[in-house]
Amino acid sequence: MAFVSFLIPCFVIGTDVAYSCQNTDDFVGASSPGDIVIGGLFAVHSEMLRPEEYPIKPVIQNCAGFEIQIFLQTLAMIHAIEMINNSTLLSGVTLGYEIYDTCAEVTKAMASALRFLPQFNSSEGVVEFKCNYSDYVPRIKAVTGASYSEESMAVSRLLALQLIPQVSPASSAEILSDKIRFPSFFRTIPSDFHQTRAMAHLICESGWNWIGVIATDDDNGRFALESFGVQAMANNVCIAFKEMLPAYLSDNTFHTKVDHAIEKIVKETRVNVIVVFMRQFHVLKLFKKAIERNVKKIWIASDNWSAAVKISTIPNIRQLGTIVGFGFKSGDVSTFQDFLRNLHEKPTDNNKFLREYIMLLSVCAHLEYHDFQMCISNQSQDDLLKNVENKHHIWRNDFLNANIESGFIHSTILAVYAIAHAIKGQCKDRNCKDPSAFTPWELLEELKKVTVIDDDKEIKFDSNGDMSTSYDVLLWEEIDGHMEITTMAEYDPEKGDFIFEDEEKKTQFLDLKKVQSTCSQHCRPGQMKKVTESPHTCCYECVYCPENHYSNQTDIDYFYRCNNRTYWAPINSTTCYRKTIHFLAWTDWFAIFLLLLSAFGVVLVLSISVIFAKNLNTPVVKASGGLTVCYIILFSHFLIFLSTVFFIDEPTEFKCKTRQALFGISFALCISCILIKSLKILLAFSFDPKLQNFLKCVYKPIPTVVTCTGIQVIICTFWLIFRTPFVKQNFSIPRAIILECNEGSIVAFGIMLGYIAALAFICFIFAFKGRKLPENYNEAKFITFGMLIYFIAWIVFIPVYATTFGKYLPAVEIIVVLISNYGILCCTFLPKCYIIIYKQETNTKSAFLKMIYTYSSKSAGSVAVSQISLDSKSSSSRATISDSCKPEKNSVNGNCHFQVPGQKLIKGKVLPKNTARTLARKRLSSI
Repeated sequence: MAFVSFLIPCFVIGTDVAYSCQNTDDFVGASSPGDIVIGGLFAVHSEMLRPEEYPIKPVIQNCAGFEIQIFLQTLAMIHAIEMINNSTLLSGVTLGYEIYDTCAEVTKAMASALRFLPQFNSSEGVVEFKCNYSDYVPRIKAVTGASYSEESMAVSRLLALQLIPQVSPASSAEILSDKIRFPSFFRTIPSDFHQTRAMAHLICESGWNWIGVIATDDDNGRFALESFGVQAMANNVCIAFKEMLPAYLSDNTFHTKVDHAIEKIVKETRVNVIVVFMRQFHVLKLFKKAIERNVKKIWIASDNWSAAVKISTIPNIRQLGTIVGFGFKSGDVSTFQDFLRNLHEKPTDNNKFLREYIMLLSVCAHLEYHDFQMCISNQSQDDLLKNVENKHHIWRNDFLNANIESGFIHSTILAVYAIAHAIKGQCKDRNCKDPSAFTPWELLEELKKVTVIDDDKEIKFDSNGDMSTSYDVLLWEEIDGHMEITTMAEYDPEKGDFIFEDEEKKTQFLDLKKVQSTCSQHCRPGQMKKVTESPHTCCYECVYCPENHYSNQTDIDYFYRCNNRTYWAPINSTTCYRKTIHFLAWTDWFAIFLLLLSAFGVVLVLSISVIFAKNLNTPVVKASGGLTVCYIILFSHFLIFLSTVFFIDEPTEFKCKTRQALFGISFALCISCILIKSLKILLAFSFDPKLQNFLKCVYKPIPTVVTCTGIQVIICTFWLIFRTPFVKQNFSIPRAIILECNEGSIVAFGIMLGYIAALAFICFIFAFKGRKLPENYNEAKFITFGMLIYFIAWIVFIPVYATTFGKYLPAVEIIVVLISNYGILCCTFLPKCYIIIYKQETNTKSAFLKMIYTYSSKSAGSVAVSQISLDSKSSSSRATISDSCKPEKNSVNGNCHFQVPGQKLIKGKVLPKNTARTLARKRLSSI
């Protein structure tokens, strides 16, 4: 390929007949001599006239469609060079120029670029083939242009052969930043990367995500579309359709494809925003067709046409809707406007563009503004020569100033000044009057270091050869019946954000959001986007956030999950809520009820204590084990009632450890004391010698109580040391956190309760054996009943406790503690209190003696009768108490014996009355 690229310039330039013109100098559009000549490439005409069929011969055709805006750029280049020559910037070195018309055609642009490559002072105009162009000095030292990126890509590859600097004021394609492929290309505008990013940012900020794109089918349009597609995807913007129009107006399919594009826009009713990457003459054709079809959208304009006066003056342009565009940052062009006012005084001999413009003025001067503009654009060079005959030259001062697009004018002037500053750097120690003083590649190196002062700011080329100037965000507004192009904001490429001059401009920007351009309705906070079968991510359904999830933004793609431990959220929630902390509080009505029950139990314990204290010497109190035993039992009941307080209110480590230990030890103490009472009663009234002997061995009050209680103390101590209870957060309820005490070890908890149950069962057995005591002293029967209440309460407690959860779980244990405590307390002490208060006549020593005497007589008689029954089976003699006594059965010297616990045997055949009374007294004293 390298060999071919060298052959082309040698062949084309060396053969003058390859041009339709008679002399290659006729190919120059505008020129001026100078010590150092700068080339210019501008698409002054919008198209090249082509034959109906493809060309057979390599002949360059004439052009049509005079472009005022690009003609102004050529004038801006000439103006900048004249200002430099009239200044001291280059110290006597003058700049010349050669400007060529590319006719918006790559082939024409390449043909024009070939004119720059021949060696200086070469009469033949042929490019020499060399392996090394380091010492080669071409006619042109640098080039300004071209107007379009597609042309610049082709031209830059040719100029790269000799590393001739090319500075474009308009070619913005992102690919041109690649210094490997385009090492000598520079530009005084930002890359399309920044423009497409700004467009995507504007669309995203406005809440649009379903848009259409129309571009020209050339390198510039394709690269712009590709760059925009990447930026759109990054901003979650989807492209509903892409329409590519032919790059050349002469294409036979152009109008058909314009119609197809308009039809697509009309059908896509949800697309209300259209991005257009096209040249001005393409947009002109598109908009005229859109006005015919009453298409009303928001149009996003690229830098090519965002400030085009030719388009803004189309009749009924307001019907198209809103037009927002991005234009290159404008500067002060007042001196250029002065230049234009004096343009009619300039000679036209060396400026064919100016001469053609004057002829166009003569042909079209009778028309109104827009028609006048269309007349200028639609005249071909051949038609113009026919129509201009016998026409007087007319000059319009206002027309050129009215068509100034200051962004392009400013960037063109900036490009010339950048080259001039680079030349100044090369001419510091050289005689630049001599064109061979330096080579283009040396100028290229100097250009990389150039710094230009613009609007009191220093700007320079970056490593990609781009100048990081900002964009003007332009809004087309109808003012006094005319469409005016105003600056709405500034886009800073470095910060990636919009800068507004005042609140009014910001309001204009916010008004754009009123237009909807989305594939689907926006998902509100509390919803999430669910992608449907559509290939576009912007087409979706909105689904509600599930429980414990939320979304707080519009059109979010995912849910946020609440922290399950502390927060919750309902369905369709926009935020998480802190979970309510639940526990059995003091203020809870059920807690108050339980506390009242516990308080009543404490009052009952105190009342019983007072009653017993006042009746200390009565038989009932003495028979209950005395004041010490009773007070120990009552104190344990008091502690049990007190332990319920630790089950209420917010759990703490202290409460969790204290409540079970206090209850377990207190209950063990209570049951231990009641067990001793049961043993004592059974020992006092039992007539079974074997049981008597066993009870005598077991009945050790103090060691028994200490041992039984001590075992429980050991169990609780080990429990608290090795698997201590702790505060636990229960998250089983979705919207609440239940603070509860974790017992640490269910096994230890079970052992503690099991041990109490074992003591209670032993107590129950002994009390059950003594259930047939005297009616007025039947304590064992009530102890038996109290133990039954305890067993029933705790048997019911186990399944209820296992199936209950929530803040009322501690209440379950409080209830069972109160039931068992009340049961034992009432069964143990209330019968005695009843006797003390309401049956005082039975609470005397004589009454107790009589009761016990009667019970003892019946018990002794029962034993005797039982003996007689046994003897009657072996003898038919009359069964009497005296005859029933046998020497071998509990007899001493032939007399029967009855034993009182702790006393010696009582002898006699018949039990006398005084003996029964003695037995009663001894039983009373033993109790």
